[in-house]
Amino acid sequence: MNAADPKVDELTGLPTKEAFEKECKALFAHAQESNTPLTLATADIDIFMSVNQEYGHAVGDEVLRVLARTLKDLASEETMVFRYGGDEFILLFPNTSREQAFLIMEQIRAHVEENNTYGDAQVDATISVGIASYPIDGTATDELLRKADQALYRAKGAGLNQVLLAHDEKMIPKTTHYTETQLERLSKLADHFEVTEARLLREALDDLINKYKDP
Repeated sequence: MNAADPKVDELTGLPTKEAFEKECKALFAHAQESNTPLTLATADIDIFMSVNQEYGHAVGDEVLRVLARTLKDLASEETMVFRYGGDEFILLFPNTSREQAFLIMEQIRAHVEENNTYGDAQVDATISVGIASYPIDGTATDELLRKADQALYRAKGAGLNQVLLAHDEKMIPKTTHYTETQLERLSKLADHFEVTEARLLREALDDLINKYKDP
């Protein structure tokens, strides 16, 4: 029996998070070399847990499959679509400005809102989307992903079922105490990866928040 390909999601047939990380790195390098934009969009289904609870996991799976097809069918031919995990999807738009990507994702959002048939079930599913673009929103892949996630989070907080662009967030100073050993190791990491210590700390905080989610 052949083992499942870890780079292909069995449910939707889309490339997985593992495939995204490889492709994003390659596309980002190309964008830098060619001085062209690369836009990233994160999208997920609004209140997906309630869909599973109300209609059952079989219907929830069908919602995921239909959304995957919708993303593939309505995005441009060059766009790469991934199932990042759970009900979250990521799209990579090579040589595409964030304004162009916004128009595409808004079309997809409207289509999802208007079409509520999933197999034998009628489900009022909607999606929220966050968009970030190189070089205007960030100069590293992890920075783009963080900015897109922040825009997605704002879309959720602003009422769901919408597409929002990344924007610069206000930095708020907060006093925190670390051990001498922690600071030495942080400094070495920053030197090794050629980034600032503040950026590493922000990434670590984002990882912590994503691990435990919102209460």
